[in-house]
Amino acid sequence: MSNHSSSSDNPASAGLGITGGYDGDSLTLKILIAFFLGLAMYNVVELQILLFGTFNKFRGLYFWSLVVSGWGILPYSLGFLFKYFSILTGGGRWFSIFLLSIGWYPMVTGQAIVLWSRLHLIVHGEKGEHILRWTKWMIIVDAIVLHVPTTVLTVGSNSNTHTQTFVRGYNVMEKVQMCGFFIQEVILSTIYIVETIRILRLSVQENTRRLMHQLLAINILIIIMDLGLLGLECASLYILETTTKPVFYSIKLKLEFAILGRLVQFVGGPRRNSTRASLPSTHSRERRTPSGLGNFNDKDVSDFVDLTKVNSDPTRVPAEYRRYRSLSIPRNREDLDLDLEIARLEHVHTLPSQLRRPNGHID
Repeated sequence: MSNHSSSSDNPASAGLGITGGYDGDSLTLKILIAFFLGLAMYNVVELQILLFGTFNKFRGLYFWSLVVSGWGILPYSLGFLFKYFSILTGGGRWFSIFLLSIGWYPMVTGQAIVLWSRLHLIVHGEKGEHILRWTKWMIIVDAIVLHVPTTVLTVGSNSNTHTQTFVRGYNVMEKVQMCGFFIQEVILSTIYIVETIRILRLSVQENTRRLMHQLLAINILIIIMDLGLLGLECASLYILETTTKPVFYSIKLKLEFAILGRLVQFVGGPRRNSTRASLPSTHSRERRTPSGLGNFNDKDVSDFVDLTKVNSDPTRVPAEYRRYRSLSIPRNREDLDLDLEIARLEHVHTLPSQLRRPNGHID
């Protein structure tokens, strides 16, 4: 590829490689480059403020993968901003290549780790262990096989030795790595979609169903955005593909942060990475619920019951109900509804008579 082709007015001008910047006369394309890269950096800054402002403890794979993946978008965007507008020329162009390369690693692989870090919340048992193990190795192998050769070819394409050979190799490898990372995200998103549909079929709680619908929609949207990037790459619209990629990845990070953190509350497990502040001391009892059923008490029971007059613990299942659950009977949707109704009635019967109306309702 010649520098002339990379400097034309066509948005596909840099589609044959990564050599050179854009010095054409298309004001629209220049505005698009600046807008998309600037929007990506703004989204990252906003996400980082949300992360450090909402997490109580700065630890855990989920938290740090969000942080690292988000910060990776900044050097990636700055690198292409310097490159396309030829802000750094001569030997300074290597700094642009360095920025976009080191930003590309955490931006792409880091986002896959974000999805993987919450995968254990919806897959369980021996099957879940296999899924977690194989997806972990998939991410590691893809990072080595796809990142390293592309980086070598990127550096070679901008060198002064055998430039055309590296450019031809880069043109092929760029499409291969795009397809590889697309398949990786499709696999991770498909696991979420399949498990979400399974949970939706069993759930009777409205809040659980709402959360699962949101999780389903976000993973479908992730696949759609990846398809858009893959389409731009296959059409050799290199400038548009590289400038819209950080925007799409920043949007996906914000969506994942909004929903994946809530899965901890959904499964009722330890709140190591919960983004919600602790409840006041008067409501400090943590109500754990079985996985797949959601939270039985979205509103604290004290909102409608005077707890000073309750002799039993309404957050614990009575012994009669536990004995009923221990019976070896088939479980289906109707049985689940019956389970919930029996549990509710058992709690009602343990309340003092002054709290119940003659028809059995609670005052």
